[in-house]
Amino acid sequence: MTNENWEIVHEVYGELQAELLRGLLEAQGIEVVLNQEGAGRAYGINVGTLGQVQILVPSHAAAEARQILDDYYAGKFENTDSSSPEASEPGED
Repeated sequence: MTNENWEIVHEVYGELQAELLRGLLEAQGIEVVLNQEGAGRAYGINVGTLGQVQILVPSHAAAEARQILDDYYAGKFENTDSSSPEASEPGED
């Protein structure tokens, strides 16, 4: 394994939000590591210092990851086209 440099690209509170963002970044082909204080993870704390989760990516992918996160928070991943097949209920064709 190479000695890859990792960079914090975002911090959130709570493991659930961190896992959602990890999935988003991994779906875009970016490797992700989550880092949280051990006690916060053990007790499921999602507020304050113990609830803070750092999202780290390889340094070479940091700019792309930040752009993806910016796009996510700007709502660019939302599907607002109600006529698309993904937006219809099953069996409504």
